[in-house]
Amino acid sequence: MSSDNPEYSPFFAVMGASAAMVFSALGAAYGTAKSGTGIAAMSVMRPELIMKSIIPVVMAGIIAIYGLVVAVLIANNITDNLPLFRSFLYLGAGLSVGLSGLAAGFAIGIVGDAGVRGTAQQPRLFVGMILILIFAEVLGLYGLIVALILSTK
Repeated sequence: MSSDNPEYSPFFAVMGASAAMVFSALGAAYGTAKSGTGIAAMSVMRPELIMKSIIPVVMAGIIAIYGLVVAVLIANNITDNLPLFRSFLYLGAGLSVGLSGLAAGFAIGIVGDAGVRGTAQQPRLFVGMILILIFAEVLGLYGLIVALILSTK
């Protein structure tokens, strides 16, 4: 082992892959749970809106896919003699997509819950809810873009 490829170098890459999956899955789970409770509460009075209101849950699930893509990219590039610089890039990529996915999942959950409940009372709120959800989803997409740039450097 040289000073550029220390023995502990793959550890940081594994932590990057783990962070990508764990944090983005946490965000997706929160978004799904929060939006799902709003759908369940709304569907008691307006069951015909269930399928229309499932959009926040789908968008929250996409956040987990972002983390999965980056985690697989990082895991496929881990070797025994991984340079420390590349290992830190993988850690940064994992944290980038993971934490932005966590934030996006929180935003999707809160907006989805309030939006679904509001749409049940006033159907014109649906378009506004979708626009806000798109902006929340883009937060996760920004993290994915940065992670892809870092992991392919």
